[in-house]
Amino acid sequence: MATANKNLSIVGSVPKAKEAWNIAIVKAEWNEEITNGLLEGAKTLLKESDIPESNIHLLDVPGSYELPLGAQWAIEQLEVDAVICLGSVIRGETAHFDYVCQAVSLGIKDVSLSYNLPVIFGVLTDDNIEQSRARSGGIHGNKGTEAAATALKMLELRDRL
Repeated sequence: MATANKNLSIVGSVPKAKEAWNIAIVKAEWNEEITNGLLEGAKTLLKESDIPESNIHLLDVPGSYELPLGAQWAIEQLEVDAVICLGSVIRGETAHFDYVCQAVSLGIKDVSLSYNLPVIFGVLTDDNIEQSRARSGGIHGNKGTEAAATALKMLELRDRL
């Protein structure tokens, strides 16, 4: 496993935010125990990086499949600088897992490239609930923290270029 020897909450140096940066967090309601943990990790890092609470826009969508459209609407309606997509897809007994994971990952990538903005993939794609718990604030840290750090690093890169 990629996280066997890695804690997702150890993200290295994170740039301090510029006051004008507006960031949307689009969170799936499905597997809410997990996505709420991811949200806490993301919000904590953003606040520690001096993003004002008023510059963090929270949107809920029903499930991970809806994250790309939620991200697109956040960009269009809220004029944000970056979007952090948080979701959790847990493998079941059918191929549904594969279809959802592929659609979500490609959709998030497509929105990012279409709008030329960081749209961050903070979606857990685990085999079971224990793996999801370990990655949403448990033994392997928090993918939400990692996603927020990625958003800030991408915005800092954009501003440097």
